[in-house]
Amino acid sequence: MSTTPRLRVKYTEEIAPNLMKRFEYSSSMQVPRITKISINQGLGRATADKKIIDAAVEELTMITGQRAVATAATKDISNFKLRKGVAVGCKVTLRGDTMYDFLDKLIAVALPRTRDFRGVKASGFDGRGNFTFGVKEQIIFPEIDLDKIKQINGMDITFVTNAPTNEEAKALLEEFGFPFTK
Repeated sequence: MSTTPRLRVKYTEEIAPNLMKRFEYSSSMQVPRITKISINQGLGRATADKKIIDAAVEELTMITGQRAVATAATKDISNFKLRKGVAVGCKVTLRGDTMYDFLDKLIAVALPRTRDFRGVKASGFDGRGNFTFGVKEQIIFPEIDLDKIKQINGMDITFVTNAPTNEEAKALLEEFGFPFTK
């Protein structure tokens, strides 16, 4: 028996009505929502060692609960000893219940475990209601065993929303409890 994620219930019962009142939407379909979360890891050192990619894919799969895929270079760059088709990173895109579970874990557990954490800067908005920020270490997630990791990798996390403006997208993320700096 599966249960509905806590943040999905919070969105329908609290967040959507609050945003509808705040921005005076005429229809509930105008209320912004998170459509997907995309997590990317760039691993430039992986051109020399294939095991780095395999370990990163395995860690990202453990963190998100969904199978990550390796990303390949699209063109040759001789200065970086890079050939087309060589794996240089990994990514995963989360939607639905998996997305809400990851968001809950990120806000409640992982971000507060970041060293010297004072919040996330709100400068990562792209003008179309999407927000991207970076995490320097994958060890902030509870699934990662410190004894088993070979190296510390960062990752970029992107929240894709259907909000028309940055202001509405920021209000949506704040309602979820996302820790922006003041």
